[in-house]
Parts: sequence; structure tokens; C-alpha cells
Amino acid sequence: MPTGEVFTQHQLDDVERARKAAESDTGLSFAVYVGNLGGDTRDYAVRLHAALGEDASRSVLIAVDPGLRQLEIVTGPQARRYLDDRGAALGAFSMTSSFGTGDLAGGIVAGLVTLGEHGRHPAVLHQDEP
Repeated sequence: MPTGEVFTQHQLDDVERARKAAESDTGLSFAVYVGNLGGDTRDYAVRLHAALGEDASRSVLIAVDPGLRQLEIVTGPQARRYLDDRGAALGAFSMTSSFGTGDLAGGIVAGLVTLGEHGRHPAVLHQDEP
């Protein structure tokens, strides 16, 4: 995540803790990008997601362009098995609610928490039984 002058160190730490918690809760990989997404924000976000390399399939990218007031969430094929469109939409809603009050870092944290909750793998019961 590019830092620039957008976040304080405390805010960066909060985002990083939320990112790690979402990863721990889901087993998925989460990445956050804050910066210019260009003219076609979705295309740019998809390219950023692809640049995650081997992890892209099991990754969720949150891309935010504060200047354009745009948010994109991109999920890889494996990640999509656990985090569906509804879960991603709820994550987006929790972020944009905070963004609307001017809380960029808090919105990202809220979104990561929501995405982590909705991307949890279902419990496997009786895995060792035939």
C-alpha cells in the first residue's frame, strides 16, 4: 500500500492489523492499494490484482482512489469460492459509509473486517470420519 501523506503511522498500523486479521480468519490473501486508478478504475484494479502473481487466485484486492472517489474489490477464482459478490458488496458498503464521513483509514479497516467475516471458510465437521 503506498503511504504518501494519506495516512498517519497509527492508521497504517490499524489497516495492517485488520489486513492480517482478515487473512487469519479466511486463509485468503488481502492486499490494499490506495492511489490513482486512472480512467478505467476496474481495469486498473484487475491489472493490480493480476500483478499479485502466484497469490492472485486466492487474493482479494481492495483498490481505493480517493481523488476519483472510486472503490474496486477484485477477488481471484479461489477467493471467490469463499467471498461471494454479496460479501464483497457488504464490505464495500462498510467502507463507503466511512469514506463518506472522511475516514479513509477507518473505512478500509471496516471493509477488511467485513470481508474477513464473510470470507470465512465453512467449518468442516467430521473431517476425519469416513
